[in-house]
Amino acid sequence: MFRTALRNVLAHKGRLLMTVLAVMLGTAFVAGTLVFSDTFGNALRTQNSKSYTDIAVTVSDREAAGRAFGHGDEATTGPTLTEETRRKVAALPGAAEARGVVSGFAGIADRKGALIGNGFSTTGTNYVPGADGTDPRYPLVEGRGPKDATEIALDAKTADKGGYKVGDTVRVAVNGPVMQLKLTGTLRTNDPRVVAGGSLAAFDTATAQQLYLTPGRFAELDVKAQPGTDDAALLAAVQQAVPQGDSIEAKTGRELADQQDEMIRKGTTVLTTFLMVFAAIALFVGIFIIANTFSMLVAQRTKELALLRAIGATRRQITRSVLVEALLVGLTASVTGLLAGIGIAVGLKSLLNGPMDANLPDGPLIVAPGTVLASLAVGVLVTVLAAWLPARRASRIAPVAAMSSAEQPATQKGLLVRNTIGLLFSLAGAGALAAGVGGKEVKLVVAGAGALLIGVFVLTPLLSRPLITLIAPLLRALYGAPGKLAKENAIRNPRRTAATASALTIGVTLITSLTVIGASVNQAVDKATATDLKADYTVAMQNFSALSPEIATQIAKAPGVSAISAEREVSVKTGQNEDDSEWLTAVDAATIDQLATVKVTEGSADALKQGKLLVSSGRAEKAGYKVGDTLAVTYPDGVKGSLTVGGILEANTALANVVAPEAVVGPHARPGSGLQKVLVKGSDGATPELKQALRDASGGNPLIAVKGQKEIREENRSMITGLLNMMYGLLGMSVVIAVLGVVNTMAMSVFERRREIGMLRAVGLDRLGIRRMVRLESLLIALFGGLVGVALGILVAWAGVRTMADSLKDITTVVPPVQTACYLLA
Repeated sequence: MFRTALRNVLAHKGRLLMTVLAVMLGTAFVAGTLVFSDTFGNALRTQNSKSYTDIAVTVSDREAAGRAFGHGDEATTGPTLTEETRRKVAALPGAAEARGVVSGFAGIADRKGALIGNGFSTTGTNYVPGADGTDPRYPLVEGRGPKDATEIALDAKTADKGGYKVGDTVRVAVNGPVMQLKLTGTLRTNDPRVVAGGSLAAFDTATAQQLYLTPGRFAELDVKAQPGTDDAALLAAVQQAVPQGDSIEAKTGRELADQQDEMIRKGTTVLTTFLMVFAAIALFVGIFIIANTFSMLVAQRTKELALLRAIGATRRQITRSVLVEALLVGLTASVTGLLAGIGIAVGLKSLLNGPMDANLPDGPLIVAPGTVLASLAVGVLVTVLAAWLPARRASRIAPVAAMSSAEQPATQKGLLVRNTIGLLFSLAGAGALAAGVGGKEVKLVVAGAGALLIGVFVLTPLLSRPLITLIAPLLRALYGAPGKLAKENAIRNPRRTAATASALTIGVTLITSLTVIGASVNQAVDKATATDLKADYTVAMQNFSALSPEIATQIAKAPGVSAISAEREVSVKTGQNEDDSEWLTAVDAATIDQLATVKVTEGSADALKQGKLLVSSGRAEKAGYKVGDTLAVTYPDGVKGSLTVGGILEANTALANVVAPEAVVGPHARPGSGLQKVLVKGSDGATPELKQALRDASGGNPLIAVKGQKEIREENRSMITGLLNMMYGLLGMSVVIAVLGVVNTMAMSVFERRREIGMLRAVGLDRLGIRRMVRLESLLIALFGGLVGVALGILVAWAGVRTMADSLKDITTVVPPVQTACYLLA
């Protein structure tokens, strides 16, 4: 029986080609994902380990680090790391040196004033020269390090991007006006943020402290050990030498490297899981093709299998024979898919580091044993499992069937059971969708959508005949006899048509649902921006760090400005526990109604002018706030007070959950606490002159973004479009596999209908008519699968959109007809 299975695989290798391709593509997706994730993760860990090579112990001040990166304030509530602390640590037995570190954001402008790199990886730090005037952490490429507040050094890549040479004047800014500093040198660094495409600006230590902290203060101390010193013993000595406080923490370099490795592992796991979802979809689509192929092969070999039964083969042997064929097909496809996946990983890395300029870290290609085993196991298991039902069907062929080569029709009992199961799944899915929409439960909607899809897939043989019959008259009217024959062929075997169409339905369903959800969200965000935001421009940091309060003062003086309101986030305690707190967004009560739509469902729209709070409807429902409620609060400066809820806001994207008047909350904010953004209204509306005036008022800081309503809408749209395009690309594999399924079904159908096609030729149908008949049959199958997919996609998207009603104001289901039609035509 094994020899029989091997002979059948070799004899039908042409008919199995599309099945091999389908499994190969799915396996290649899995292998490529695992190889790329392992290679990327290993390169990041290697690069990370280099960052801690010479560090035995690190002491960090979390409060200082938060402030340096724009998330803190000038007030110091505990002990700090000072120059005195650094000297004390450096003098410890076993310590070779202690380096004081100060770092934060620093935006570098090119010669046109645009930011080099992105706002999140624009790093500024201090340059610490040794006795020879160089800093071993940042080796010089050219020139020298900075010595005073008028000088700066840049990493070599950033200098090249900006077209700067040693001696040029560089425009750089932190969170305030731009500074013009002399470039004294260019550096090399293995900082992951810079290697990944960010920028590095190095200041002398005193200047960095002035910019990010306060004179003499460090955010971190990096201790280098003398040869032979035990890191744990040095850590214990350092812990005794540094100030004790909640924000001060000492760890060995190895511990920090391990923590970073764990973060990298979690990050690559998220990436792998995300990609594996799409690989699973591709493999799931492949199951339909595999099952369909083996079902057709079993049907075509009915006489042969019955003859085997007649000469003594048992049902179990027949089942095993078909499964061995599937095993051989799966193994061949899996090995090919593994090799293709390795190639995909190499190509993806080259693409990201080449045309896309993603600056991924260098490292060897990692093909782990687990990747090889997983890829082979997935391909083989999917193929064997998909072939199990056809194998079972083959074992039920009676020996008497050797007298006929016709395919055995499905029994009425089998059809009844199948349709009952499909109906139950569909009803359960529809019920879960309805419940999820009513309760706005995303998980329930996802479960309902899955159950409904399965139910429809099971019911597709029942649905295929009426739907194809509905489309067929048009083909018959346009193409005559070939159109009629195509319709009869398509509905001749509903199971086969359904299996082929279902593979296509999956991809079309997912693409349609994503398209509809994307269009719905885009429209809702556009409407919210137009109705909720009255301001002509918003001014904020590109990296979402805090904006200097001085910027708001300068903006208020800018020509053409009629009203502004700075937004400042302040956390107040509302109870004894640390978790008992509320974030307030302080605004100018006198002008906010000119800059945002203030519409309340309860209470007064003038609550802010009365010194009271406005709370969003969502936050009020979650926290149980009602108009008139009084909150006993403790402000950041320790002063106790009370705040009254004066109104419940209608859902509004321009205002925060809890809005407070700046006049009440501002005096209690910690000194130097930054602003989240500034809303600006122009006396003549949004004009290019006003936008330039706002840029001038911000000192030309490349990190500060001035955006109008149109730019905000375009930015939101580009984010959603980018995400959709990425998902379309990942789903493309499943659509390709589904198309291979259509090709496979049609090719095998032509093979088994050779005698019938010859008879059609004999009675007068020409070669063009034969070709047209096959093409139209393919069209009917694709239309059937596509239309069912579009309908399901719109239904699933509708349910998903309804769950967003609380988070996106006035969101409605939008079906873009042109896009949807184009995807179907494709």
